[in-house]
Amino acid sequence: MSETEVFGGGVWTQKSDRTRALVLGPYLTERAAVYAEGAKPLRGPEARLDEAEGLALAIDVEIVGRELALLSQIRPATYLGKGKVEEIAALVKEREAELVVVDCALSPVQQRNLEKAFSAKVIDRTGLILEIFGERARTKEGALQVELAHLAYQKSRLVRSWTHLERQRGGFGFLGGPGETQIETDRRLIQERMTRIERDLDQVKRTRGLHRKSRREVPFPIVALVGYTNAGKSSLFNRLTKAEVFAKDLLFATLDPTLRGLKLPHGGKVILSDTVGFISDLPHMLVSAFRATLEEVLEADVILHVRDISHEDAEAQGEDVQKILAELGIDPHDSRLIEVWNKIDLLPLEERDRLREMAGRKPLDERPCAVSAVTGDGIEALLEGIEARVGSGRALFEILLDAADGEGQAWLYAHTEVLKRQAFDDGAAFQVRVAPEARARLERRFPRARDLN
Repeated sequence: MSETEVFGGGVWTQKSDRTRALVLGPYLTERAAVYAEGAKPLRGPEARLDEAEGLALAIDVEIVGRELALLSQIRPATYLGKGKVEEIAALVKEREAELVVVDCALSPVQQRNLEKAFSAKVIDRTGLILEIFGERARTKEGALQVELAHLAYQKSRLVRSWTHLERQRGGFGFLGGPGETQIETDRRLIQERMTRIERDLDQVKRTRGLHRKSRREVPFPIVALVGYTNAGKSSLFNRLTKAEVFAKDLLFATLDPTLRGLKLPHGGKVILSDTVGFISDLPHMLVSAFRATLEEVLEADVILHVRDISHEDAEAQGEDVQKILAELGIDPHDSRLIEVWNKIDLLPLEERDRLREMAGRKPLDERPCAVSAVTGDGIEALLEGIEARVGSGRALFEILLDAADGEGQAWLYAHTEVLKRQAFDDGAAFQVRVAPEARARLERRFPRARDLN
């Protein structure tokens, strides 16, 4: 788009080169939602529209308007009622929007009909999230996962939505049999590509499995960060590890998993893993496609559920994360989980005190940690909480070794966490922590080891 200056509202403004987008939130009224889904919505319409706008901004479009449409029912042909379609079409024309972001899952027919009515490109919530993921993926694995999810979505769109569907091709062996329609060819080519990607991802999973196995044998405990997108996981990761992982006030700023070592207060070490952010109504195809990434969470010794406690929808976001964790087989009351109430620096002082008091009343094994990744407030207490949780699942031993037993010392450093070493004239005493799966090996190797638990 040109950068010529246009006059609007009495001031000179300049058109940008970015795609002009209108964000539309078509949501059932509370009464209609209860009737259709059997439950009251967790979020209000305005909060949902705010999130949709944030998603649109994550693909760097220029937002030229936002519109809320409360529906009593969903229309099969256009999702919206006829009057609302005409109203939005007029708004699209007035704002010169090139893209309409519709915050719901549209069927292929609904998407095509709305594009005709609006004379603009229409993208639904699933397509928008896929677009963001496509921009964020950096590793080969991330790119493969995004492509797989995108192809699954594209395959579902091949339902009377292309202009050339009636054209037929003759058979050329690998191109398809005689009379194969274009849509059948497209669907088959997509399926073949999906099959190849799934094979590649299986190889990636095997490789990651080997890496996890080797890490378990090091062995340092794994601490995984999970949470709603933009909850501040990457900022917390940077604060804890003093790393420089990409952290920005954008939805889905982190997509590929990142691993770093972290030293705990009493000398123990863990591996910290930052993961992709979760979101409400995450397309099922993405949960499946990103399972390899989220397997880091399944293998973790401690899971930090990072929440933006300053957000108006903090409770609803927390429930969304728990729902996805449950899909991965992790119970909300799993002993490995620690809730981290992040961004307390954005709250008034009295609200912070109230939250800390509320956290303090919870049982020790369920007590949240209130922190600020930006200021560092509460980080020491979080590290102590991680250390306590790691220690609760691992056995503590004291082992006495002769000064000449270099092989025994090397074994301890390779297969356990050495927490303390005290040297004597004729040897040394080691205090070590060992994972459950390595305990039997340690006891066989050092039969005189003293259990300190």
